Amino acid sequence: MKNKDFNKTLLISASIFIISLALLIIISTLTNTSLESLSATVAAAAVFGAAYFAYQELSEAANTRYMDISDRLFADLNSPENIEARRRIFQNLHEDPETGLEQLEKEDHDAMNSVLNSLDHVAFLTQQGWIPDDLIMPWMHPMIAKSWKKLEPYVLYERARREEPYYYQHAGELAKRCNEWREENLTEAERTNKWVKKAL
Repeated sequence: MKNKDFNKTLLISASIFIISLALLIIISTLTNTSLESLSATVAAAAVFGAAYFAYQELSEAANTRYMDISDRLFADLNSPENIEARRRIFQNLHEDPETGLEQLEKEDHDAMNSVLNSLDHVAFLTQQGWIPDDLIMPWMHPMIAKSWKKLEPYVLYERARREEPYYYQHAGELAKRCNEWREENLTEAERTNKWVKKAL
């Protein structure tokens, strides 16, 4: 498949070169330009063809990178461990973090850390300029928004208690980007987070 795409790009680049060369030769002939100008014409046509070829190669490289990052995100967020960890926090976390931390069982604490670390990992892989949000948010936003809705009070409580404003800062920034995307692309009803007991 890659060879076919490469050959197609090469064929189009060659076609652009030939067409550009033909047009420039016609213009040179009509304007009675010298042989030196004709060599400059050939060089210009080569530049046009090479520029298209380079653009196509860069586009293909970017698309491959986007797919690689998307695959890693999907594998991370949909691993059995992460699905189970999110289920635990959806079902077991108290709304008030001070009360919740007193009642927290070890499994719930581990689930919180697992989900927060996963969000930090996703934030790293999707940092600005690496992959457009519109490619990943349509399938990723429910997991981020619902998780952060439950965990944000705990993160803010821990930031204040530890005096560490950077505590899971990247996860918070990811959630902010996610919520901005949801505001722009979803209705108010679609943005409502729902937690269903014993969900699939």
